[in-house]
Amino acid sequence: MSATAAKTNLLGMSQDMLEQFFADWQEKPFRTRQIMQWIYQRGVVDIDEMTDLSKKLRARLAAETEIRLPEALSRFDSADGTVKWLFATDCGQAIETVFIPEPGRGTLCISSQVGCALDCAFCATGAQGFNRNLTSAEIIGQVFVANQELPRRDNGDPAVTNVVLMGMGEPLANYRNVVPVLKLLISDWSFGLSRRRVTVSTSGIVPHMNKLADDCNVSLAVSLHAPNDALRDQIVPINKLHPIASLLDACWAYAAKHANRFITFEYVMLRGVNDSLAHADELYELLNNKPAKVNLIPFNPFPGTVFKRSSAATIRHFQDRLRQRGLVATTRRTRGDDIDAACGQLAGDVANRVRNRLGDKKIGDRNIKVASA
Repeated sequence: MSATAAKTNLLGMSQDMLEQFFADWQEKPFRTRQIMQWIYQRGVVDIDEMTDLSKKLRARLAAETEIRLPEALSRFDSADGTVKWLFATDCGQAIETVFIPEPGRGTLCISSQVGCALDCAFCATGAQGFNRNLTSAEIIGQVFVANQELPRRDNGDPAVTNVVLMGMGEPLANYRNVVPVLKLLISDWSFGLSRRRVTVSTSGIVPHMNKLADDCNVSLAVSLHAPNDALRDQIVPINKLHPIASLLDACWAYAAKHANRFITFEYVMLRGVNDSLAHADELYELLNNKPAKVNLIPFNPFPGTVFKRSSAATIRHFQDRLRQRGLVATTRRTRGDDIDAACGQLAGDVANRVRNRLGDKKIGDRNIKVASA
């Protein structure tokens, strides 16, 4: 390797990628297991500390590779125990990651892109615009740093028990870099999480939903947010490319890949927009007798938005209507809103470098009808 050649970052390489890497070096396949366990299970990033590797291999790894973590610029701790990090990417930009502690589990919400191009009307990330996809190292590095900084659980296990790709960006729009991360999260040689404890949240990129079911079938959450195409076209613009019928077909096909697999449908509650009992009835008709669960999300405001949160009573009545008709429906408890870490509030620091291909109107310019409340 020349003195000016860039080092290969081992962070973020999946098992099959590392196996090929070591095969190219004519090293034994078990080197993959050793490296993965040192990095992800023991949290070691200094090659010299990997003592079961030969000195010759360590010297070559130190010369030609690195384990480069994303830089945490700041950390904010909420009064409710939620933690938010701001991670540097490049050119002065940053992404956000959120840890939510709960009895019996700790959920880490990670980002997959610098910004987001999908422009969902109610989301602060979309309002920031889009710059680029994160690398696999930048994505998995968020999990690594969180586990290093947070105290271990009482049983000695890492703090992070669940990971959701529900932060900044659309994960399935960064498919090439997200899949290696998913494989690392569920590998017994790295984080070893159950497939049910790893969730990809998508606005509905149907071709990649179909592909993911075969490549790495983890839990799936779908940002539905409206029970008909006319309304969803306005608040989730990708619906114009993948309408609800095709989206739901992909959902049911995904669920069919594994027994007892349910799809979680996320539904943000927007006052006077999508929160009437008639909307609840429409939603029921879409999901009735299907492997579906509904997670109602109280809208979390951010600067410049035209939307307001549905009242607690409206949300309760909406949930009750779904339950009375036989759907599993829950309401997400708002966490971390005092540090702008609640669902839909993640904005980071993004320099928008592309115009939105699905429509370049800003949130304040949308022609969305909001009923008086």
